[in-house]
Amino acid sequence: MTDRHHAEGLEEARRRLAEAQGQVVAALVAGAELPQGFDPERMRAQASSLVAKRRGIVARIRPDAAAAAGPHLPAEFAAYARSRSGPPPNYRTDADDFAAWLRERGRMPDPPPKPRWWSRFLP
Repeated sequence: MTDRHHAEGLEEARRRLAEAQGQVVAALVAGAELPQGFDPERMRAQASSLVAKRRGIVARIRPDAAAAAGPHLPAEFAAYARSRSGPPPNYRTDADDFAAWLRERGRMPDPPPKPRWWSRFLP
C-alpha cells in the first residue's frame, strides 16, 4: 500500500467515524434513530441522564425559566429537549431557547423591555 492509499484509507475511516459519532449524538440528544449495534435501553438511560444534566445547568443559568416551569421543570425540559432537532451549540443558548420555548407556551412572562440608552437623561 502506498502512502497515498494509506492516507486515503485513513481519511475514509475518519469520515465514517465522524458520521457514526454524529448519529450517536443525534440519538442521544435529539431522539434520532439509534445506530445499529447499540443497546436501546442503555441509550435511553444515557439520553435521560444527559437531559437531566442539561436541565440542571439551564436552571442555574436561567433561574427565571426554572421558576416559571415550577414543579413541572423535569417534564417541561424533557419535552423541550425532544423538540430540538439537534444539540444546542452551548448552554447559554440552550437556556435562552428553553425560556423562549416556555414563553411560546404561555408558561413564562415576556421579559421587561430594556430601557433605551437615552432614557437615563429623562427626569
